[in-house]
Amino acid sequence: MQFLQHLVGRTMPDVALEATSGSPVSLARVPGTAVIFCYPYTGRPGYSDPPNWDHIPGAHGSTPQALAYAEAYGQFRRLGVKLFGLSLLDTEWQQEFVSRHRLTFRLLSDPARAVQSALSLPLFETGGVAYLQRMTFVLQDGVITAVRFPVPEPEQDAAEVLALLS
Repeated sequence: MQFLQHLVGRTMPDVALEATSGSPVSLARVPGTAVIFCYPYTGRPGYSDPPNWDHIPGAHGSTPQALAYAEAYGQFRRLGVKLFGLSLLDTEWQQEFVSRHRLTFRLLSDPARAVQSALSLPLFETGGVAYLQRMTFVLQDGVITAVRFPVPEPEQDAAEVLALLS
């Protein structure tokens, strides 16, 4: 069952999000087609996962999801699609992930929950910290045209979105 379909037709909030490239991005102002995959958290060497992470359905999978998008990045580019990852993690945390995995697309940080609040995107909490649930948006000129939620197999998300766009 697809949830969040009520968001189709809504314009993304015009909020400047800090990007791992160093330039802010407002998803409302991205021209053409864009894909935004929302993810809760990425692990980092030397840091423990959040409390009870292994027991939260859907929590694991952000790294395989991002790496699948990285592998398919050329296909998205050939279709003229701009690609972004979005989480509540701060940009410094995201930049380490981008550097370690040599990602060629930008990750966007929403620690103030501006996009999350404006669209009432679902969260889960552990250890007193809130995390975005995993979902994916397709935008056309800043307007949501498709939503994938839930995303039960994060490593398949890029392939399924490519199939949707083809």
